[in-house]
Amino acid sequence: MKVLVTGGLGFIGSHTVVELQNKGLEVIIIDDLSNSSEKVLDGIFAITGKKPIFEKLDLKEKSEVEDFFKKHTDISGVIHFAASKAVGESVENPLLYYENNIGTLVYILKELSKKDKASFIFSSSCTVYGQADKMPITEDAPVKTAESPYGNTKQIGEEIISDTCKVTPSLNAIALRYFNPMGAHPSTEIGELPIGVPQNLVPYITQTGIGMREQLSVFGGDYPTEDGTCIRDYIHVVDLAKAHVIALQRLLEGKNDDNYEVFNLGTGTGSSVLEAIKSFEKVSEKKLNYKIVDRRAGDITAAYASTDKANNILGWKAASTLDEAMKSAWDWEVKIRK
Repeated sequence: MKVLVTGGLGFIGSHTVVELQNKGLEVIIIDDLSNSSEKVLDGIFAITGKKPIFEKLDLKEKSEVEDFFKKHTDISGVIHFAASKAVGESVENPLLYYENNIGTLVYILKELSKKDKASFIFSSSCTVYGQADKMPITEDAPVKTAESPYGNTKQIGEEIISDTCKVTPSLNAIALRYFNPMGAHPSTEIGELPIGVPQNLVPYITQTGIGMREQLSVFGGDYPTEDGTCIRDYIHVVDLAKAHVIALQRLLEGKNDDNYEVFNLGTGTGSSVLEAIKSFEKVSEKKLNYKIVDRRAGDITAAYASTDKANNILGWKAASTLDEAMKSAWDWEVKIRK
């Protein structure tokens, strides 16, 4: 069975490719290499003993998407990761995010809508909830006005998929709303490797710890939380990757209750930025140079998941602790800087 993974050389995508191949599925990766490296294929091969098919392709080019699906007519499922993903950058450059995250989704769905049967997993985000009224956040929580263009692209993306599924019975889709992925594969063959300055907390922590960055800026120390810093639900990327495989199998086996479903993916536990820093200091046995600075536009106070739906329906549950995920991120950082 052949599965297309867009953005498959990225952080979450590459770990999901590993889990797919471990299940015996044939994988094709599309990636434009704008925030990834072809060297990731070597890491995937080192873990699984098999290299996926790779095509460098810009999904913003409609004709290239059409040509790809004409060439690969036997794709049974698509896991769509390819997107721009930094909250701060989206505030500064919203049009980039609308072009990358919305246009590409439409082009893929158009092609899948032509098939007799298609399964589609969408890489969504807890940002669709904005600042939720209650914690933990359930899938029934209201989708509020997005705090950033990035969050808005995920809201719009989900609406596009839902609307398409309503008029396309042959299309079965699941949106996975994940919280804060972190860590690396235990083999240290693949991990998070942002190009340029990291936009996410954990790689900035590990790069500061290794000496690449002089200091970590903690955006805001005056939030209404116990220690004044933002609270997030940090989930190990391998746990997250396994959930994608389970969700895809649910669709491929026709076990879905509806042709569009939504699931939260997190640990169910909220940790503050300072708690994440303390976790790093514990597993690395290093003191981190950090400074609390002004809040950052687009950030919310707190977000952590209710995972009951994924636990009960998908039979999936996050297995790793914050310390375990942080240790894997640090081991990866140490390896790639040798």
